[in-house]
Amino acid sequence: MPVNKRPTAYALFAHCFTCNKNLQAVTNISRALTAKGIAVMRFDFTGLGESEGDFADTNFSSNVEDLLCAADHLKHEFQAPKIIIGHSLGGAAVLMAASSIESVEAVATIGAPSDPPHVKRLFQNSLEEIEATGYAKVSIGGRPFTIKKQFIEDLERNDLAQTIASLKKPLIVFHSPQDAIVDIKNAEKIYKAAHHPKSYISLDKADHLLSGKRDAIYVGEVIAAWADRYVNLEQETGLDTDHQVVVRNEDHNGYLAEINANGHYLLADEPKSVGGTDFGGTPYDLLVSALGACTALTLRMYAEHKKIDLQEVKVHLTREKRHAEDAEHLDASSLMEFIDVELELTGNLTQAQKERMVEIAHKCPVHKTMTHGLKINVNSMG
Repeated sequence: MPVNKRPTAYALFAHCFTCNKNLQAVTNISRALTAKGIAVMRFDFTGLGESEGDFADTNFSSNVEDLLCAADHLKHEFQAPKIIIGHSLGGAAVLMAASSIESVEAVATIGAPSDPPHVKRLFQNSLEEIEATGYAKVSIGGRPFTIKKQFIEDLERNDLAQTIASLKKPLIVFHSPQDAIVDIKNAEKIYKAAHHPKSYISLDKADHLLSGKRDAIYVGEVIAAWADRYVNLEQETGLDTDHQVVVRNEDHNGYLAEINANGHYLLADEPKSVGGTDFGGTPYDLLVSALGACTALTLRMYAEHKKIDLQEVKVHLTREKRHAEDAEHLDASSLMEFIDVELELTGNLTQAQKERMVEIAHKCPVHKTMTHGLKINVNSMG
């Protein structure tokens, strides 16, 4: 769910073959989508992750059925999915299922094979054994799986090219030219088989599993921006609480914090040097930024009111700890916090007007809040 729990649309995500919903790439793509207000349902196919059932008894067709069941669940419990996304074989399953989910208005595939039988390459050396005995133990991604003959036969029965040609829904295809698992030619075949509107995005230098966090987040951000053209993303205003700001931090995100500030999405993080990922400014950066923004807007309001030719205002701020001028002999523990502000004013301004601007800068509401005393009350909601 988005931080404010008021999604603009719901997306359904199908993970890659033998993976699970908690694959880091799936999580990062989903997080990028929720940042844009889109809720994402991730689920494990039968026999994988936290789902019940025996993987050995599943096949491509059962994966498609799982997708249809998941879409039905969303429809009855939340809202029917408008966006459907699939990674690797999950992408092929999404292409097969999309036409059967009436609510879907946009389809996205990531590193998807153009035909299900492509998956046989993962256990090519065991095909003879599967044909002779009906099954074989194979190693995929370093983990053992039982593949039965029915799985192979089911792959052969699915004609994905014909399905793609009849899809007639907006499609975006993501693929890496360096994908060593599913060759880039698969993306070409999917793209050529599909009708417009269709788009292709090259994930240059990314691997098949999108193990690079920035690659996965990029995919999520692009899907959100692209879907906005085809899906009615109805933005609900306000939060589901009485709070103007909601901040969420989850264990798998380390020091990264998502912020919903009265309907606007922000990120806070720590530098890599202290264990963060540097995906956003530090909390102090945001604090100082708030002062700078308030100062700039206050000066703009003053200039408009006084009809002063203020063409541009830049507020330069730095924060540091140091001794106050009247406390030179205090020890290090007595250092004070200082924020130094310098105004860069552009326009047809007299010296008197510039000096007055400096005085007005001290009157911005955030400046007053920070300097006139502030009491913070912290309570648990649980």
